Amino acid sequence: MRWLIIIVSLSGCVQKQVSADLAPAIRSGSENPHQAENDRLMKEVMASIAGREREAAGLVFENVENEALKKIPAQRFLRIMNMGYSRALGVACTHCHVDDDYASDEKRPKRAAREMAALHRQINQELSKMQHLEPREQARFINCSTCHRGSVDPMEGSF
Repeated sequence: MRWLIIIVSLSGCVQKQVSADLAPAIRSGSENPHQAENDRLMKEVMASIAGREREAAGLVFENVENEALKKIPAQRFLRIMNMGYSRALGVACTHCHVDDDYASDEKRPKRAAREMAALHRQINQELSKMQHLEPREQARFINCSTCHRGSVDPMEGSF
């Protein structure tokens, strides 16, 4: 059953990637009703790590589990959270994070995001192996926005 879900998800994502012109547009960051608050929080965190912005995120922040994210500069990590994850889902930072305790795993959406990141990696690995898709291998990838398009519920507005 688990593989069936992955295959069905993969099929939908591949179709969306290949026929992007048929997919609904992704909401822009300015349409995220929480973007101003997210930007404010990001500035606060940036101020709290002043002088360490170029250090690896895994050294600057507690509880970064994703191996790739651990290695990138802390400043880039924050931009990915702000303009990647939160924008793709149209949410505030506090949707996943406990205010003033970003390392906490208390909130279910943060734990779900980690599981979705693992699914994202699996799908991208499979896409890179496919031989009969139109886009060249480097252009075959998905991210959170591929399915979510600015909404927590990826099915919102699908029908």
